[in-house]
Amino acid sequence: MIAKKCQRRQKSQKKPRHLGPLDDSWQERLADVVTPLWRLSYEEQLKVKFEAQKKTLQRLESYLQMLNGVNVTTAAPRSEGLCCFLHPIIPSPVISGYRNKSTFSVNRGPDGNPKTVGYYLGTWRDRNMVCVRSNHLKNIPRKHSQVAQYYEVFLRQSPLEPCLLFHEGGYWRELIAHSTSQGHTMGIITFHPQELRQEELCVQKETVKKFFTKGPGAVCDLTSLYFQESTMTCCSHQQSPYQLLSGEPHIFEDLLGLKIRISPDTFFQVNTAGAEILYWTVGELSGVNSNTILLDICCVTGVIGLSLAQYTSWVLGIELVEQVVEDARWTAAFNGITNCEFHTRRAEKILPQLLKSKEDGQLIVAVVNPAQAGLHYQVVQAIRNCGAIHILVFVSCKPHGETTRNITELQTRRLSGHGSWAQPLRGMWDLPGPGHEPVSPASAGRLSTTAPPGKPSVMEAKEESILSKQGKSALHNATYSRGVKEDES
Repeated sequence: MIAKKCQRRQKSQKKPRHLGPLDDSWQERLADVVTPLWRLSYEEQLKVKFEAQKKTLQRLESYLQMLNGVNVTTAAPRSEGLCCFLHPIIPSPVISGYRNKSTFSVNRGPDGNPKTVGYYLGTWRDRNMVCVRSNHLKNIPRKHSQVAQYYEVFLRQSPLEPCLLFHEGGYWRELIAHSTSQGHTMGIITFHPQELRQEELCVQKETVKKFFTKGPGAVCDLTSLYFQESTMTCCSHQQSPYQLLSGEPHIFEDLLGLKIRISPDTFFQVNTAGAEILYWTVGELSGVNSNTILLDICCVTGVIGLSLAQYTSWVLGIELVEQVVEDARWTAAFNGITNCEFHTRRAEKILPQLLKSKEDGQLIVAVVNPAQAGLHYQVVQAIRNCGAIHILVFVSCKPHGETTRNITELQTRRLSGHGSWAQPLRGMWDLPGPGHEPVSPASAGRLSTTAPPGKPSVMEAKEESILSKQGKSALHNATYSRGVKEDES
């Protein structure tokens, strides 16, 4: 019956375009899209990123000056053309195969085969979309490419068609590969159930399990193999649970002396070495001590707060995804951290009450690490209205766009409870990450800092922006740039 369903859907699908065999030109075109600086030496890449970051800061300064009606001034050292000092970039110690997570799509390859696993070239609008294998990309580790290769072998053996467009039917969808420095690898296969009955779904799950545990795919040596039935473009665990087909339910990473538990939908910085130095630098900027409370907003697995727990009196974490919070609680318990608590609610809903309950004279250091959509305006309002917040560190994966809006609101917006405006931006620093992936409009510079005793000093980190609010008015911004275009975000 499954074969008949596939045949009916195939008849309705448009005739595939055969774009030719996979040769060096296709590989180079993909590299130009995913890692556009790959033709340059690493030193030249860093120069390009520095100039791009400088332009972003100049635009932000001009915008703030326009809103404030005054020139942005500072007594601190400046870079030429800026009101602040932008440090040169510190090179990354790892510039190849550093990604710990890769998302592979399924679609027609250059030869027209719809069961090709790789990355997209072209656009749906122009009807020139093609999927090109990504094993030649410098940022993808060999393990991820191996898992993708064997997933493609599996698809080409399966009688079921891939799901290229939801309305055209098909079943097999993308593959996500997670890996850690411990040698753990998690594979997640997304599947559109269409109209299959449960017993038919069970057959497909058993088939893919057998392929990766006893068949050709066993060479991948997956620590965990997950299966998710999804009728949407992106589906959370709450919407459609990840189903463990084989192996361990979690994989683990060592970071800053902590053992971190990672679940299928856990967000984790794609550059582990960069994430480590990023979190330590957040600690440096935050100035936490035994007399402060650390408020970690949008904390995901809680690594920032947990890594600083030994230096602060209490850690409060807020995160929307329940499974991720469970990972944070497990990590805290396993590592013997008891001065912390995590709340699962929208930050804009819980933050006002949480801050009000903590205004007992003890200073609060807040760290915000929002998604690309930025902070909800109610979160910004709660932060501005809380006089106990002594320092704010803003971490952003996209220094332009919504981050610019948030920075502007934190500095210029008059909110209830505060009669004064925040002073203009005073200083910016930057610490970028891997050099082979695309540079965003803000992607260069570094922050030279001294790490806590026994810990590594500054290394290259993922593209992150850090906005530090000193007291009620003085604002400082530190931008961490990796120059990476997130293919999974």
